Amino acid sequence: MSHNSFGHLFRVTTWGESHGPALGCVVDGCPPGIALSEADIQPFLDARKPGTSKFVTQRRESDTVKILSGTFADERMAGPVTTGTPISLLIENEDQRSKDYADIRDAYRPGHADFAYQAKYGVRDYRGGGRQSARETAARVAAGAIARKALAHLLGPAVTIRAALVQVGADRIDRAAWDWAETANNPFWCPDAAAARRWESYLDAVRKAGSSVGAVIEVVAEGVPAGLGAPLYGKLDADLAAAFMSINAVKGVEIGDGFAAAALTGGENADEMRMGNDGRPLFLSNHAGGILGGISSGQPLVARFAVKPTSSILTPRKTVTVAGGETEIVTKGRHDPCVGIRAVPVGEAMMALVLADHVLRHRGQCGATP
Repeated sequence: MSHNSFGHLFRVTTWGESHGPALGCVVDGCPPGIALSEADIQPFLDARKPGTSKFVTQRRESDTVKILSGTFADERMAGPVTTGTPISLLIENEDQRSKDYADIRDAYRPGHADFAYQAKYGVRDYRGGGRQSARETAARVAAGAIARKALAHLLGPAVTIRAALVQVGADRIDRAAWDWAETANNPFWCPDAAAARRWESYLDAVRKAGSSVGAVIEVVAEGVPAGLGAPLYGKLDADLAAAFMSINAVKGVEIGDGFAAAALTGGENADEMRMGNDGRPLFLSNHAGGILGGISSGQPLVARFAVKPTSSILTPRKTVTVAGGETEIVTKGRHDPCVGIRAVPVGEAMMALVLADHVLRHRGQCGATP
């Protein structure tokens, strides 16, 4: 009943708090015989870690990962491989400044989980949000790196998972200017160079004003075969929605055209088909986002999730205290002016975790990889 685990056959349990000595996860169900070392995981953690630009929190964490179990190597082998047993990962916290949170010990941050957490458990770790903190997502990213290795093992190297920031505040990218290579050239994972330049000055102003802003992240998985997912209660899109909604600060998810599909006619929304040269159906559009009836169609999987503005801000806000008094609150410390920036690699990780789980579930029922 603790609800700290995600997935069925490829299952991840995360643990730890923002200002505890460490955090990490246990990955259970990973197939054996997959080459795996810390070097396979670290690049993804480096993409998510704080302090990488002035537009994210300046907390300094190396996010160095250690594999504590679940792999084996000896002198006969080129390197460690998974054994099929639980893989335990450790990431130590190195730069906690718990004193920054003394002023909110007895008051609830508006928009934050403080009040709801206290109402449920009767106790809360106010230092950086404890278990509520987005720092927990470091463990997800580490687990997602293992899921990518599992997908390559099960499906081959054709599967790619990429994500990009497509909206900051009310400012959206120009989709005609989309360039995946551009995401590596700016601190926002933005595929539109012009939008990235606008966001620099905009977020600079937001940061200096002591406020924050929301964002939208798009995640795309290509090379995913048709056949993953199941009607009615094992839908691939339902599990993706649950995965993205479980990320801290996410308030909305859509697959394919999402809510925009409500404005289309049946003729406009239908993804027409022709036969391709390889003997498989060729879709002429992808309004469905690669999922039909909860099952992957072989088209790119396209999902977006919306992240609300960071609740910890320097702008005074009206609130109440644990004792029932009324007050104003200002949250000190180091926070993201747009938490959506560092949610990009987290979105990729959750896509990988869902896909790895569904590939194993498909094999369990149908006996073969689709």
